[in-house]
Amino acid sequence: MKVLIVEDETKTGEYLQKGLREAGYNTDLAQEGTDGLHLALTTDYDLIILDVMLPVVDGWQILQTIRQSGQSVPVLFLTAKDSVEDRVKGLEIGADDYLVKPFAFAELLARVRTLMRRGRNS
Repeated sequence: MKVLIVEDETKTGEYLQKGLREAGYNTDLAQEGTDGLHLALTTDYDLIILDVMLPVVDGWQILQTIRQSGQSVPVLFLTAKDSVEDRVKGLEIGADDYLVKPFAFAELLARVRTLMRRGRNS
């Protein structure tokens, strides 16, 4: 299973990559929105973990572009933007899940597994 992580904070990105790899997932990491968008549109992923606040192109725009391209890959927003309005916006523009930082890795992994399971069953 292949996961794209789009996260500009180096430590968080490396932490996610390490944890997901230890759990058996293959991962790619993009630290800028443009790189993440390019990878999302040109590589087949089973899941995308996406921050909102990114350099150049934000996570909102990345997700909207992914959905406009016809892709239905599961997307989990992982972000510090914690208002109800932000959560609702993320889900309404096409995210499958929304998790606020700081987060427990065990919860993130449970959500990843759930989204992967749903993706295989659809």
